[in-house]
Amino acid sequence: MTEFVIRLADERGRVQEQTHAAATAEELRARFTQAGYYVYSVKARGLLGGSGRKKKVKLDTFLVFNQQFLTLIKAGLPILGSLELLGRRQKNVDFRSQLEDIAARVKTGESISQAFEAQGGFPVVYTTTLLAGERSGNLEEVLQRFLDFQRVSLTFRKKLKASLIYPALLIVMVIGLFIFLITFVVPRFAQLYEQLGTKLPGLTVFLLGLGETAQHYGIYVAAVLGLLGFLLYRWMKTDAGATAVDRVRIALPIFGNVWLKYQVGLFSRTLSTLLTGGLPLVPSLETAAKSIDSRQIGNAVYRSVETVREGKGLSESLQQTKVFPELAIEMIEVGESTGALPQMLNSVAEFFEEDVQTNLTAAMSLIEPLILIVMGVVVVTILIALYLPIFSLSGGAVR
Repeated sequence: MTEFVIRLADERGRVQEQTHAAATAEELRARFTQAGYYVYSVKARGLLGGSGRKKKVKLDTFLVFNQQFLTLIKAGLPILGSLELLGRRQKNVDFRSQLEDIAARVKTGESISQAFEAQGGFPVVYTTTLLAGERSGNLEEVLQRFLDFQRVSLTFRKKLKASLIYPALLIVMVIGLFIFLITFVVPRFAQLYEQLGTKLPGLTVFLLGLGETAQHYGIYVAAVLGLLGFLLYRWMKTDAGATAVDRVRIALPIFGNVWLKYQVGLFSRTLSTLLTGGLPLVPSLETAAKSIDSRQIGNAVYRSVETVREGKGLSESLQQTKVFPELAIEMIEVGESTGALPQMLNSVAEFFEEDVQTNLTAAMSLIEPLILIVMGVVVVTILIALYLPIFSLSGGAVR
């Protein structure tokens, strides 16, 4: 199959450009012509510049769309009609283009899961959920489960971000204050002491030298740091970089354990949603592995898939990876033995999400005063270094 970019117009005269896979250009042209479209051109994707990649949709916008989509389906509207209606009402230009492409694909005979998957920017959990709904003939139920899952996940993420805002703000203030003192305040004192011509303490000399260096070479240091940051960001996007960064994250003293529990909770909730939707265990595991951010946990899940295929239980397979917490494995084992694995996975997710929230709140309550103490020490040290010669001059004048 080859990917082609087809330029066409619908019955209302709206011109669209879409990407579709087909054996030949003629086959694709005939498919759309039979569906009532006027085809302008069909070209192989490799012959064109640009990748045709669409932007990812914000989660809030995507949830609103799915809620409306579910409401329309429950009201009895056909899937194609619902997609076309929501596409026309969508204000986000990129998302509207994607919905138009999806509607066109569904109109030509593709399944809705294939149409969403072809866009390349939607969560793999969502397309897999749609596939499960198509196979079971109960699309409404699986869409409702996906919405419930995403609402819980979104609420939890917002709580985590809210917990990190104040410490991040304090850190930015410390860095900004330090830069201001070194680049603006310290050079003013350097001019003053140069005019006085007095002998300065070692701490003051060091601080004035640091200020002079920052004035002359600060822009170059900032440029080098920016370049290093960009290179580090690009390296983190590679498989080796992402795996190394994730290994460092998990190895951190306090936050490593929090990160591990957060990823295990996300994996458990995703797997529970897929299993409840009627998907078999192995495809559900593979999809859940793709949906989590931690490469180390994702690779561990992929390794467990092989042992599950051999007939071993999920808890035993996860235990062999030596990555998952013992408590999670024990709870999963209970779920397997009682035949209530999806429900137990939900309990695992709820337990670890609550644990993450508690641990993070406790850590932040310790870090916030620590940041304030560091800020105070930095400011006091700089002020002492700057005013020490003035105190010395005042003492000499009194004597």
